[in-house]
Amino acid sequence: MPLLTIVIGLILVLLGGGAYLSQPEDSASATALIPAFFGAPVLLSGLLALKAGVMRKIMMHLVMVFALLGVIAPLGRLIPSSIKNGFEFNAATGTMITMMVLSLILL
Repeated sequence: MPLLTIVIGLILVLLGGGAYLSQPEDSASATALIPAFFGAPVLLSGLLALKAGVMRKIMMHLVMVFALLGVIAPLGRLIPSSIKNGFEFNAATGTMITMMVLSLILL
């Protein structure tokens, strides 16, 4: 499980970094880094679980908290914006859906 956690954490960090770097320079928003903000603690917890035998259960439970938040947080943005403006698939919604699916796989 720690190896899967490390892989998904790394993918989330790369997803957030890629989303941020793909924005035009004049309108770059830090909210594009949200997957990286979730991926960094997941990655770190996976690395700690791999190295520290005693802390493995604690780290994996911490990862599950972040994975659950990684599923709920995009829904909290996608549902209201879809109700208000209708669902539109663009880079932002694609990033949120990808984050949600990766977190659901981890959960």
